[in-house]
Amino acid sequence: MDIEQFRLHCLALPFVTEDMPFDDTVVVFRLKGKIFGCIATDKPDLAVLKCDPEKAEQLRERYSAIEGAYHWNKKYWNQIRFNEDVDDKMFVALIAHAYNEVNKKLPKKERVEEIG
Repeated sequence: MDIEQFRLHCLALPFVTEDMPFDDTVVVFRLKGKIFGCIATDKPDLAVLKCDPEKAEQLRERYSAIEGAYHWNKKYWNQIRFNEDVDDKMFVALIAHAYNEVNKKLPKKERVEEIG
């Protein structure tokens, strides 16, 4: 997977929007206004995704490409380097997990159907 494939996959999910709230290089992906993922055009080799804290620890132990996200709360956010030991299928699963993590924290009346 690369940065553009990641972007297109995120945008294909229901109710997802993208914007650049921090500067002109950081693109965030939101479900109903809540961030679940991020990429930076000046760092095209990695993505940032929300994650359940327990799962985040397990992923970091298993994959060398996954670590706590720089400048994000490392308890809930992972940064994942493209084209290392996380294959495309796993990347898609991690995007779905991040989306679902945000979805389950939305008010009940705003939640959408889980994906993945």
